[in-house]
Amino acid sequence: MTSENVRTVKGDAGMVMSPTGSSSQGSPLTPSTSKPVQELPDELIQAGWAKCWSKRENRPYYFNRFTNQSLWEMPVLGQHDVISDPLGLNAAPASGEGASDGNLGNGQRKRRPSEEASQGATNSFKRPKVEIPVTPTTPTIPISPSTPGAKPWNSSTEDKQGQPTTPAPAPYRPSVVYWDLDVQTNAVIKERTTFDYLPPHPEIELLRAQLTTKLRQHYHELCSQREGIEPPRESFNRWLLERKVIDKGVDPLLPSECDPIISPSMFREVMNDIPIRLSRIKYKEEARKLLFKYAEAAKKMIDSRNATPDSRKVVKWNVEDTMNWLRRDHSASKEDYMDRLEHLRKQCGPHVTAVAKDSVEGICSKIYHISTEYVRRIRQTHLNLLKECNITVEGAESPEVQDRLVYCYPVRLSIASPPQPRVELHFENDMACLRYKGEMVKVNRGHFNKLELLYRYSCIDDPRFEKFLSRVWCLIKRYQVMFGSGVNEGTGLQGALPVPVFEALNKQFGVSFECFASPLNCYFKQFCSAFPEVDGFFGSRGPFLSFSPVSGSFEANPPFCEELMDAMVTHFEELLEHSSEPLSFIIFVPEWRDPPTPALTRMEASRFRRHQMTVPAFEHEYRSGSQHICKREEMYYKAIHGTAVLFLQNNAGFAKWEPTSERIQELLAAYKVSGRALSSPGPSSTGAADRDFKPGQERSASLDTPGGRDNGSPVDKTTPETANV
Repeated sequence: MTSENVRTVKGDAGMVMSPTGSSSQGSPLTPSTSKPVQELPDELIQAGWAKCWSKRENRPYYFNRFTNQSLWEMPVLGQHDVISDPLGLNAAPASGEGASDGNLGNGQRKRRPSEEASQGATNSFKRPKVEIPVTPTTPTIPISPSTPGAKPWNSSTEDKQGQPTTPAPAPYRPSVVYWDLDVQTNAVIKERTTFDYLPPHPEIELLRAQLTTKLRQHYHELCSQREGIEPPRESFNRWLLERKVIDKGVDPLLPSECDPIISPSMFREVMNDIPIRLSRIKYKEEARKLLFKYAEAAKKMIDSRNATPDSRKVVKWNVEDTMNWLRRDHSASKEDYMDRLEHLRKQCGPHVTAVAKDSVEGICSKIYHISTEYVRRIRQTHLNLLKECNITVEGAESPEVQDRLVYCYPVRLSIASPPQPRVELHFENDMACLRYKGEMVKVNRGHFNKLELLYRYSCIDDPRFEKFLSRVWCLIKRYQVMFGSGVNEGTGLQGALPVPVFEALNKQFGVSFECFASPLNCYFKQFCSAFPEVDGFFGSRGPFLSFSPVSGSFEANPPFCEELMDAMVTHFEELLEHSSEPLSFIIFVPEWRDPPTPALTRMEASRFRRHQMTVPAFEHEYRSGSQHICKREEMYYKAIHGTAVLFLQNNAGFAKWEPTSERIQELLAAYKVSGRALSSPGPSSTGAADRDFKPGQERSASLDTPGGRDNGSPVDKTTPETANV
């Protein structure tokens, strides 16, 4: 190989020999028109391999720009990658008995690259006018192959001289893996510039956590003092989601620039618990007591508020009629009591709402204005910290971008990251514990290793992992604060599809991207999430509502927040309308029919809808939102309502990923592969059942109350998948 037909890109490990052209470190690559001239077979070049020279060892090695893997010996296609696939789940089957069918013994089968390649070749479609790039992510600086087994950071304790006093724990090998980071993306976007988010820092994240906790306390006090009720379960979390759909403020978590100021979500949920919260009823005595309490509370509210004479008259007459009925009819059944309660709510509800309207609007307005003040304080503290580090925020330079198509790549920040403080790491059994200023966050070792891999694939400004621990601390702290501190609170924010379903989506429909996920619960290494400035270092492509793919196959399992789901459908239809390239979205939303959600109704009427199916309640599972800290036996739980699965595709997407009956059957079969024994509805099923009960209904009662949804139940994900706006 001569110097005329190669160029060198200097990296931390040496020089990468690649085809002629200019260096593009830190930006996506477009396809080269000339054939690579290398001492490698074409198959290896297409798979991302390049022959490099190690200046340290003074000998050649082989580097894969897709996976950042480095080898001294020439790679062999299909061989076991111990870095990104420690269990060998995707390795080529060994010859011998039982290797011919590639079965794993649990209904799953090893994926073969040849199958994915041949799958896309079965359907023809018009090629893009702009050639699709050959690299799926922005290249990163490889870690030197001279230390293949070394960690990029040291978890052992050190003395004052920096010498290790205790050895680091042995390499961790998880028994079960809930992700596949080897799947390359087929999501294509127009190249985009860097973002001007302020880079994360533990000091700022700690302040944000403290102020968000205070804001939750204010909400609790206002509900108690003004209306005499506890805040509706998960309503603060849904308020965060609903606000971020329209928020134009600068804080990634707290809203500060919304129109209207009054949140429809918070107003609806608080109003639904007035005058009392209605819970799920099992016995006749409970139904009788609930009817009596509602009648008393309605009369007391009307008497104590500034109600019109007509309202007082209507409520008083209906309450007295109900009390008389309770005194004389002692043989009524549970259904009779519930029917009577439903009648009383219809008669008194509008009048109760009218007298409570101003007070509830005051609660919503007060919380919003406190949030705005907290955002101002956080922003000012953050700017002062960057100024002390001599980091310029205003006028930060962004690299020029070309009008070209590239495979999607993680969020890049235009503002330099400040020096990070020390974050302590130690392991307690199966948990990694990270501590900063006495604040500890935990994550199980399997997910900790996952974050390390995602960071290796996605981060380009920290090749030596010097900022890794502080960024992991910020990441986990952010999601911990968003979840809330209640028992099992917020776990629905991160609920995810089972692993067999993701495998079927990838194999049958070419899905390689999640529209609503996080670094903690993602299955693929390419995904959209709620917090780009933190999650971007771990592979996030940013919030989905600001992500505009041109082509690709996507899975969308949105937070079960009605305003967010409605905005999602609008975004889907705009993308499908403006793209002529293959574009497909497979959406998983709750089967809410009484009343139906606007998002579900709109998707069913969409001209892009190609297929729709329903997975029945209690016959399928979700992965827990607390999967990064929960026990293995708590990883899966039953879905307590049906899930609607809809396929929205443009013509080219339908031609390439048509939902044929065979493919649909494979997807349904994947739902039957249980992650555990289906024995209970999941965490906090008892507490979640006491939310938003509608009289006259049984199993689905807590899901279908007109004033709100039972998003507090374990399967009801109040997330961007997230809280992923």
